[in-house]
Amino acid sequence: MRENIGIDLGTATVIIYINGKGIVLKEPSVIAIEKKTNKIIAVGDKAKKMIGRAPKDIEIIEPLSEGVISNFTATTLMLKQFMKKVNTSKLGSTRIMICIPSQTTDVEKRAVLDAINQLENAKKIYLIEEPVAAAIGAGIDISKPCGNLVIDIGGGTTDIAVISISGAVVSTSIRTAGNQFDEAIIKYLKKRYNLLIGQLTAEELKQKIGTVYPMEEELSELVRGKNIGTGLPMEVNITSKELLQVLFPEALKIVEAVKATMEKAPPELIEDVSECGIYVTGGGSQIRGMAKLIEDSTGIKTTVASEPASCVAIGTGKALENLNLLTSKMR
Repeated sequence: MRENIGIDLGTATVIIYINGKGIVLKEPSVIAIEKKTNKIIAVGDKAKKMIGRAPKDIEIIEPLSEGVISNFTATTLMLKQFMKKVNTSKLGSTRIMICIPSQTTDVEKRAVLDAINQLENAKKIYLIEEPVAAAIGAGIDISKPCGNLVIDIGGGTTDIAVISISGAVVSTSIRTAGNQFDEAIIKYLKKRYNLLIGQLTAEELKQKIGTVYPMEEELSELVRGKNIGTGLPMEVNITSKELLQVLFPEALKIVEAVKATMEKAPPELIEDVSECGIYVTGGGSQIRGMAKLIEDSTGIKTTVASEPASCVAIGTGKALENLNLLTSKMR
Protein backbone atom coordinates (compact mmCIF):
# COMPACT_ATOMS: atom_id res chain seq x y z
CA MET A 1 0.00 0.00 0.00
CA ARG A 2 1.41 3.38 -1.01
CA GLU A 3 0.98 6.26 1.42
CA ASN A 4 1.32 9.98 0.82
CA ILE A 5 2.85 11.89 3.73
CA GLY A 6 3.21 15.65 3.95
CA ILE A 7 5.63 17.14 6.47
CA ASP A 8 5.81 20.75 7.58
CA LEU A 9 9.30 20.79 9.06
CA GLY A 10 8.93 24.11 10.82
CA THR A 11 11.33 26.03 13.02
CA ALA A 12 8.83 25.96 15.88
CA THR A 13 6.57 23.01 15.03
CA VAL A 14 6.63 19.78 13.04
CA ILE A 15 3.27 18.83 11.53
CA ILE A 16 2.68 15.53 9.73
CA TYR A 17 -0.24 14.89 7.38
CA ILE A 18 -1.18 11.48 5.96
CA ASN A 19 -3.67 11.21 3.12
CA GLY A 20 -6.93 9.71 4.29
CA LYS A 21 -6.10 10.46 7.94
CA GLY A 22 -5.41 14.20 7.98
CA ILE A 23 -3.12 15.78 10.58
CA VAL A 24 -1.66 12.93 12.65
CA LEU A 25 1.05 14.81 14.55
CA LYS A 26 1.65 18.40 15.60
CA GLU A 27 4.47 18.90 18.10
CA PRO A 28 7.23 21.41 18.87
CA SER A 29 10.52 21.03 16.96
CA VAL A 30 12.47 20.18 20.09
CA ILE A 31 14.49 17.17 21.24
CA ALA A 32 16.12 16.45 24.63
CA ILE A 33 19.29 14.32 24.60
CA GLU A 34 21.51 13.03 27.41
CA LYS A 35 24.96 14.47 26.67
CA LYS A 36 27.16 11.55 27.75
CA THR A 37 25.21 8.72 26.14
CA ASN A 38 23.37 10.57 23.34
CA LYS A 39 20.23 8.86 24.61
CA ILE A 40 16.98 10.51 23.54
CA ILE A 41 15.13 11.67 26.64
CA ALA A 42 12.14 13.30 25.01
CA VAL A 43 10.88 14.92 21.80
CA GLY A 44 8.13 17.38 20.94
CA ASP A 45 5.81 18.56 23.71
CA LYS A 46 7.69 16.78 26.50
CA ALA A 47 11.04 18.18 25.36
CA LYS A 48 9.69 21.72 25.04
CA LYS A 49 8.50 21.68 28.65
CA MET A 50 12.12 21.02 29.66
CA ILE A 51 13.42 24.28 28.14
CA GLY A 52 15.03 26.30 30.93
CA ARG A 53 14.35 23.49 33.43
CA ALA A 54 16.69 20.63 32.43
CA PRO A 55 19.81 19.61 34.42
CA LYS A 56 23.25 20.16 32.92
CA ASP A 57 23.61 16.61 31.65
CA ILE A 58 20.56 16.95 29.39
CA GLU A 59 20.81 19.11 26.26
CA ILE A 60 17.62 20.66 24.90
CA ILE A 61 18.02 21.17 21.15
CA GLU A 62 15.85 23.12 18.73
CA PRO A 63 17.45 21.69 15.56
CA LEU A 64 15.82 24.04 13.06
CA SER A 65 16.64 27.71 12.82
CA GLU A 66 15.03 30.33 10.58
CA GLY A 67 13.33 27.70 8.47
CA VAL A 68 16.37 25.48 7.80
CA ILE A 69 18.22 22.62 9.48
CA SER A 70 20.91 23.86 11.87
CA ASN A 71 21.61 20.52 13.57
CA PHE A 72 21.40 17.62 11.14
CA THR A 73 21.84 14.76 13.63
CA ALA A 74 19.25 16.12 16.06
CA THR A 75 16.80 16.74 13.21
CA THR A 76 17.03 13.16 11.93
CA LEU A 77 16.68 11.71 15.44
CA MET A 78 13.66 13.91 16.12
CA LEU A 79 12.00 13.01 12.82
CA LYS A 80 12.49 9.29 13.39
CA GLN A 81 10.79 9.57 16.78
CA PHE A 82 7.88 11.52 15.32
CA MET A 83 7.42 9.00 12.50
CA LYS A 84 7.37 6.17 15.03
CA LYS A 85 4.58 7.98 16.87
CA VAL A 86 2.38 7.89 13.76
CA ASN A 87 3.23 4.25 13.03
CA THR A 88 4.76 4.88 9.61
CA SER A 89 6.85 1.73 10.03
CA LYS A 90 3.70 -0.17 9.07
CA LEU A 91 3.32 1.72 5.83
CA GLY A 92 4.36 0.35 2.47
CA SER A 93 6.01 2.33 -0.31
CA THR A 94 5.84 5.89 0.98
CA ARG A 95 5.99 9.17 -0.91
CA ILE A 96 6.94 12.14 1.21
CA MET A 97 6.47 15.80 0.37
CA ILE A 98 8.29 18.28 2.56
CA CYS A 99 8.09 22.05 2.48
CA ILE A 100 10.99 24.49 2.32
CA PRO A 101 11.22 28.30 2.54
CA SER A 102 10.99 29.92 -0.89
CA GLN A 103 14.55 31.26 -0.83
CA THR A 104 16.23 28.08 0.42
CA THR A 105 19.74 27.49 -0.94
CA ASP A 106 20.82 24.29 -2.71
CA VAL A 107 22.90 23.30 0.32
CA GLU A 108 19.91 23.77 2.63
CA LYS A 109 17.69 21.74 0.27
CA ARG A 110 20.22 18.92 0.24
CA ALA A 111 20.26 18.87 4.06
CA VAL A 112 16.48 18.42 4.10
CA LEU A 113 16.60 15.64 1.51
CA ASP A 114 19.40 13.87 3.38
CA ALA A 115 17.45 14.07 6.65
CA ILE A 116 14.30 12.59 5.11
CA ASN A 117 16.34 9.87 3.40
CA GLN A 118 17.21 8.60 6.89
CA LEU A 119 13.58 7.60 7.44
CA GLU A 120 12.33 4.08 6.82
CA ASN A 121 10.04 3.50 3.83
CA ALA A 122 10.80 6.90 2.28
CA LYS A 123 10.75 5.67 -1.32
CA LYS A 124 10.24 9.00 -3.07
CA ILE A 125 10.87 12.46 -1.67
CA TYR A 126 9.69 15.77 -3.06
CA LEU A 127 10.22 19.38 -2.03
CA ILE A 128 7.67 22.15 -2.32
CA GLU A 129 7.93 25.84 -1.49
CA GLU A 130 6.04 26.80 1.67
CA PRO A 131 3.72 29.45 0.18
CA VAL A 132 2.68 27.07 -2.61
CA ALA A 133 1.88 24.36 -0.07
CA ALA A 134 0.10 26.90 2.12
CA ALA A 135 -2.08 27.99 -0.79
CA ILE A 136 -3.08 24.40 -1.54
CA GLY A 137 -3.79 23.77 2.13
CA ALA A 138 -5.91 26.90 2.29
CA GLY A 139 -8.12 25.55 -0.47
CA ILE A 140 -6.93 27.88 -3.23
CA ASP A 141 -7.05 26.49 -6.79
CA ILE A 142 -3.51 27.37 -7.84
CA SER A 143 -3.73 25.59 -11.21
CA LYS A 144 -5.52 28.50 -12.91
CA PRO A 145 -3.71 31.38 -14.67
CA CYS A 146 -4.78 33.72 -11.89
CA GLY A 147 -2.64 35.50 -9.31
CA ASN A 148 -3.01 34.61 -5.64
CA LEU A 149 -0.89 36.26 -2.95
CA VAL A 150 -0.13 34.04 0.04
CA ILE A 151 1.75 35.02 3.20
CA ASP A 152 2.91 32.16 5.41
CA ILE A 153 4.10 33.40 8.81
CA GLY A 154 5.89 30.57 10.58
CA GLY A 155 8.20 30.37 13.56
CA GLY A 156 11.49 31.21 11.86
CA THR A 157 10.55 32.67 8.48
CA THR A 158 7.75 34.48 6.70
CA ASP A 159 7.30 33.35 3.11
CA ILE A 160 5.42 35.50 0.63
CA ALA A 161 4.54 34.55 -2.92
CA VAL A 162 2.33 35.49 -5.83
CA ILE A 163 1.19 32.14 -7.20
CA SER A 164 -0.21 31.32 -10.63
CA ILE A 165 -0.44 28.13 -12.73
CA SER A 166 0.76 25.90 -9.87
CA GLY A 167 3.92 27.80 -9.01
CA ALA A 168 5.37 30.90 -7.41
CA VAL A 169 5.89 33.64 -10.02
CA VAL A 170 7.62 35.91 -7.51
CA SER A 171 8.50 35.09 -3.91
CA THR A 172 10.26 36.46 -0.85
CA SER A 173 11.42 34.83 2.36
CA ILE A 174 12.39 36.93 5.37
CA ARG A 175 13.65 35.81 8.75
CA THR A 176 11.05 37.71 10.70
CA ALA A 177 8.31 35.55 12.17
CA GLY A 178 6.92 34.18 15.42
CA ASN A 179 10.27 33.62 17.13
CA GLN A 180 11.35 37.19 16.43
CA PHE A 181 8.13 38.46 18.05
CA ASP A 182 8.98 36.39 21.15
CA GLU A 183 12.54 37.71 21.22
CA ALA A 184 11.30 41.30 20.98
CA ILE A 185 9.13 40.75 24.05
CA ILE A 186 12.04 39.27 26.02
CA LYS A 187 14.30 42.22 25.14
CA TYR A 188 11.60 44.77 26.04
CA LEU A 189 10.91 43.35 29.49
CA LYS A 190 14.62 43.12 30.21
CA LYS A 191 15.26 46.73 29.22
CA ARG A 192 12.07 48.32 30.57
CA TYR A 193 11.52 46.40 33.80
CA ASN A 194 14.85 44.65 34.48
CA LEU A 195 12.78 41.47 34.24
CA LEU A 196 14.20 38.29 32.73
CA ILE A 197 11.76 35.80 31.24
CA GLY A 198 12.20 32.68 29.12
CA GLN A 199 11.10 31.76 25.63
CA LEU A 200 8.01 29.87 26.77
CA THR A 201 6.77 32.78 28.90
CA ALA A 202 7.28 35.23 26.03
CA GLU A 203 5.36 32.99 23.64
CA GLU A 204 2.51 32.61 26.12
CA LEU A 205 2.36 36.38 26.69
CA LYS A 206 2.26 36.98 22.92
CA GLN A 207 -0.62 34.56 22.52
CA LYS A 208 -2.63 35.99 25.42
CA ILE A 209 -2.36 39.75 24.84
CA GLY A 210 -0.01 40.33 21.89
CA THR A 211 -1.23 42.58 19.08
CA VAL A 212 0.18 44.43 16.07
CA TYR A 213 -2.85 46.68 15.59
CA PRO A 214 -4.62 49.03 18.05
CA MET A 215 -7.35 47.26 19.99
CA GLU A 216 -10.67 48.70 21.15
CA GLU A 217 -10.35 47.00 24.52
CA GLU A 218 -6.98 46.90 26.25
CA LEU A 219 -5.84 43.60 27.73
CA SER A 220 -3.33 42.98 30.51
CA GLU A 221 -1.43 40.05 31.94
CA LEU A 222 0.67 39.49 35.06
CA VAL A 223 4.12 38.27 34.04
CA ARG A 224 6.47 36.46 36.41
CA GLY A 225 10.20 36.18 35.95
CA LYS A 226 13.55 36.94 37.58
CA ASN A 227 14.84 40.34 38.59
CA ILE A 228 18.16 40.75 36.80
CA GLY A 229 19.63 42.83 39.62
CA THR A 230 18.68 40.71 42.62
CA GLY A 231 18.12 37.31 41.02
CA LEU A 232 14.88 37.05 42.97
CA PRO A 233 11.36 36.36 41.64
CA MET A 234 9.59 39.39 40.24
CA GLU A 235 6.24 40.11 38.61
CA VAL A 236 4.92 43.02 36.54
CA ASN A 237 1.62 43.78 34.86
CA ILE A 238 1.98 44.11 31.07
CA THR A 239 -0.66 45.61 28.76
CA SER A 240 -1.55 44.92 25.15
CA LYS A 241 -0.77 48.58 24.42
CA GLU A 242 2.82 48.01 25.51
CA LEU A 243 3.12 44.90 23.36
CA LEU A 244 1.73 46.79 20.38
CA GLN A 245 4.70 49.15 20.61
CA VAL A 246 7.05 46.16 20.88
CA LEU A 247 5.57 43.97 18.15
CA PHE A 248 4.54 46.56 15.57
CA PRO A 249 8.12 47.16 14.26
CA GLU A 250 8.49 43.41 13.63
CA ALA A 251 5.11 43.21 11.90
CA LEU A 252 6.06 46.20 9.76
CA LYS A 253 9.00 44.21 8.36
CA ILE A 254 6.49 41.65 7.09
CA VAL A 255 4.30 44.36 5.57
CA GLU A 256 7.27 45.89 3.77
CA ALA A 257 8.25 42.46 2.41
CA VAL A 258 4.70 41.99 1.11
CA LYS A 259 4.85 45.32 -0.70
CA ALA A 260 8.28 44.51 -2.16
CA THR A 261 6.99 41.17 -3.46
CA MET A 262 4.00 42.85 -5.08
CA GLU A 263 6.28 45.39 -6.76
CA LYS A 264 8.15 42.54 -8.48
CA ALA A 265 4.99 40.84 -9.79
CA PRO A 266 3.51 41.44 -13.29
CA PRO A 267 0.64 43.98 -13.26
CA GLU A 268 -1.85 41.37 -14.52
CA LEU A 269 -1.25 39.23 -11.45
CA ILE A 270 -1.54 42.17 -9.09
CA GLU A 271 -4.90 42.96 -10.67
CA ASP A 272 -5.95 39.41 -9.81
CA VAL A 273 -4.68 39.80 -6.25
CA SER A 274 -6.57 43.05 -5.87
CA GLU A 275 -9.75 41.26 -6.86
CA CYS A 276 -9.23 37.95 -5.02
CA GLY A 277 -7.53 39.29 -1.90
CA ILE A 278 -4.54 38.25 0.18
CA TYR A 279 -4.43 35.03 2.21
CA VAL A 280 -2.42 34.68 5.41
CA THR A 281 -1.41 31.30 6.85
CA GLY A 282 0.96 29.92 9.48
CA GLY A 283 0.93 30.06 13.26
CA GLY A 284 2.21 33.65 13.24
CA SER A 285 -0.86 34.80 11.31
CA GLN A 286 -2.95 34.33 14.45
CA ILE A 287 -1.41 37.22 16.34
CA ARG A 288 -4.05 39.88 16.86
CA GLY A 289 -4.35 42.50 14.15
CA MET A 290 -1.95 40.98 11.61
CA ALA A 291 -4.50 40.62 8.81
CA LYS A 292 -5.94 44.07 9.56
CA LEU A 293 -2.48 45.66 9.44
CA ILE A 294 -1.71 44.07 6.06
CA GLU A 295 -5.10 45.06 4.68
CA ASP A 296 -4.75 48.69 5.79
CA SER A 297 -1.20 48.87 4.42
CA THR A 298 -1.97 47.39 1.00
CA GLY A 299 -5.60 48.40 0.50
CA ILE A 300 -6.39 44.77 -0.40
CA LYS A 301 -8.80 42.54 1.50
CA THR A 302 -6.77 40.19 3.68
CA THR A 303 -8.09 36.93 5.11
CA VAL A 304 -6.58 34.50 7.62
CA ALA A 305 -7.08 30.99 6.27
CA SER A 306 -9.05 28.35 8.13
CA GLU A 307 -6.72 26.29 10.35
CA PRO A 308 -3.80 28.56 9.39
CA ALA A 309 -1.14 26.71 11.39
CA SER A 310 -1.90 23.45 9.53
CA CYS A 311 -2.23 24.81 5.98
CA VAL A 312 1.33 24.02 4.91
CA ALA A 313 1.23 20.42 6.16
CA ILE A 314 -2.17 19.81 4.58
CA GLY A 315 -0.94 21.37 1.34
CA THR A 316 2.15 19.17 1.20
CA GLY A 317 0.02 16.06 1.55
CA LYS A 318 -2.55 17.14 -1.02
CA ALA A 319 0.18 18.19 -3.46
CA LEU A 320 1.26 14.55 -3.73
CA GLU A 321 -2.16 13.75 -5.18
CA ASN A 322 -1.55 16.22 -8.02
CA LEU A 323 2.12 15.77 -8.91
CA ASN A 324 1.36 16.16 -12.61
CA LEU A 325 0.41 19.78 -11.97
CA LEU A 326 3.45 20.48 -9.82
CA THR A 327 6.26 18.54 -11.51
CA SER A 328 7.78 21.59 -13.15
CA LYS A 329 7.93 23.31 -9.79
CA MET A 330 9.44 20.42 -7.83
CA ARG A 331 13.05 19.88 -6.85
